[in-house]
Amino acid sequence: MGNVTGTAPGSTQSQPRYYGTKLALRELIGTMQPSAALPPERVLAERLGTSRTTLRKALAELAAEGLLRRVQGSGTFVAPPKIVHLQQLTSLTDDITAQGLDIGSRVLALTRVPADDTVADQLDITPRRRVHRLERLRMVGGEPLALEVAYLADPLPGLARRLADNGSLYATLRDCYGIEIAAVEDTVETTLTTPEEASLLDVAVGSPMLLVHRRARDPHGRPIEWTRSVYRGDRFRFVAHA
Repeated sequence: MGNVTGTAPGSTQSQPRYYGTKLALRELIGTMQPSAALPPERVLAERLGTSRTTLRKALAELAAEGLLRRVQGSGTFVAPPKIVHLQQLTSLTDDITAQGLDIGSRVLALTRVPADDTVADQLDITPRRRVHRLERLRMVGGEPLALEVAYLADPLPGLARRLADNGSLYATLRDCYGIEIAAVEDTVETTLTTPEEASLLDVAVGSPMLLVHRRARDPHGRPIEWTRSVYRGDRFRFVAHA
């Protein structure tokens, strides 16, 4: 590992004590392969010349930034590179597949429900009109990465079977129902996981997440879909192309 000290290049006396440790850890992580295990906390603290309390604060911040993964009972590991989700007129399936990665979905629920005021407003329909509600857990390489809840305005007979055959919601709408997505509006925010979301996404409660609301329209400007998606902040970043 070489000689790593708690005072990294560029740190100053005015910076918090843990920050120098954090910079030194970032430098160390840069020399390691994804999924490699960091030494135990006791060993790291001795090598960095810092206390375990200071070390834990630095490790926690780096884990929140997606550079480390902390597995209870197993240790701390270098996180794999973040998956880039391109903000396009495509589904998540298309975006991830275009990067040469395998994406999977688990349908958690597919029901017909009365639209509440928020859903009705987003889909430009009258409240209480029945819509499809599709809840899915999205996975890459078997790892849960996103939780989506989509509301669809149109009657879509046989949606469950056809979605299972196609995988991609947008491909299913296009190929099975003749519905084209011509424009989307994405609103991106940050949020923290609820206990239910944390359990499904295999992260700690209160972990930082990306919250995306998307409204998709057909070529006539009619809203087709409104989706709330929660993406793991340690595994995703968004790149917008004009």
